[in-house]
Amino acid sequence: MKQPRFLIAVAVALFAGQCTWLLDAPLLVEIASEFDISVAVAGQVASANFAAWAISVVISGPLSDSFGRRPVALLGLSLLCIGALASSFALNIPNLLATRVISGLGGGMIPPNSMAAVADVVSPHRRAHTVGRLMAFNTMASVIGIPFLALLAQFGGWRLPFLVIGVVMALVLVLNWFWFPRTESPGSRSLSVFSRYRELLSIPIFRTAFAVNLTQRMAFFGLSGYLAAYLIDTYDISLAQVAIPLAVVGVGRVIGSYFAGPVGNRSNRMTIISVASLTGGAVALLLLSIDIQMWSVVGLATVSVGLLSIGWPVFMTFGTEVSDRSRATAVGLLGASNQVSGVCGAGIGGVLLASFGFPGIGYLCLTTVAVSSVISAFFMRESKAAEKFTAD
Repeated sequence: MKQPRFLIAVAVALFAGQCTWLLDAPLLVEIASEFDISVAVAGQVASANFAAWAISVVISGPLSDSFGRRPVALLGLSLLCIGALASSFALNIPNLLATRVISGLGGGMIPPNSMAAVADVVSPHRRAHTVGRLMAFNTMASVIGIPFLALLAQFGGWRLPFLVIGVVMALVLVLNWFWFPRTESPGSRSLSVFSRYRELLSIPIFRTAFAVNLTQRMAFFGLSGYLAAYLIDTYDISLAQVAIPLAVVGVGRVIGSYFAGPVGNRSNRMTIISVASLTGGAVALLLLSIDIQMWSVVGLATVSVGLLSIGWPVFMTFGTEVSDRSRATAVGLLGASNQVSGVCGAGIGGVLLASFGFPGIGYLCLTTVAVSSVISAFFMRESKAAEKFTAD
């Protein structure tokens, strides 16, 4: 197998899948206008996509571990292609909801399957570095891919981006057909989803990593979810004007994901992740609590988001290392913790925002990363493997 070709195929699949996942948000106003509905109702299109994605992430890991990486990769990309192309021809909202569910089911298969496939073929000492780079490239979808597709919508309407991404997904499917390796399934052929999850959650160090990631990502999603509202409310700018500041902050995610590679190869990686997340949480509280110029806030937010982005790629690498023959299931379970973190970060953040204003979001960020650091310090000491983080 030619590893560089395989990694290129995985990278473009992750990037295109991420673009498809995030595509609904900038198109909701035009979708609502064409079908004569409210933006709130149109928002259910995004909700359907996210819900299908969350379900797929949970079930696709065991499928990949049981029946092999290549079939799941090709199935996921096929569903993404069909869903995107069909979305561009949707006649009404029920049609569009159905096609976005198809896209979500396909998209949820890509991350756990891809990361497990990478772990299968990349040597352990290069694994964290490779995953970090792939996640950095994947994150660029929100910095480059989505703004470009939104620009297409301005010239050709909301259907054009779906059509373009559908054609791109078809090309990605062809690329993966030729470059994705044919390998035997890494585990036993079993459709028992819960048995694989029970097995993973019986491993103390994996439970710890799951809990640490869950709490850290609440801080990440709390800040990311309310940053646009903070900038608009505080500095009286429009939704269009907030796009550039958010793109700049998105660069922080790219940088943080990239540096996860070097961090993931260090024996003291958990300590580094804890310090980075605590610093990121403190910076989040600072930027949401003091009166400074907008671009100073953007700069601090970029730093905070970057620091809070280091842990996730490392935890994914870790999941593939301790899970033996259930690597995709491990990544899927960690991905599910991200979904839960997003819901909790938005929900709790909303309550704190109503009670304490935007500084409440900062308190949420600092508190959750502090909890994650306590969990890490308490449980990781009980295992030498946890401190080494499978560095050997």
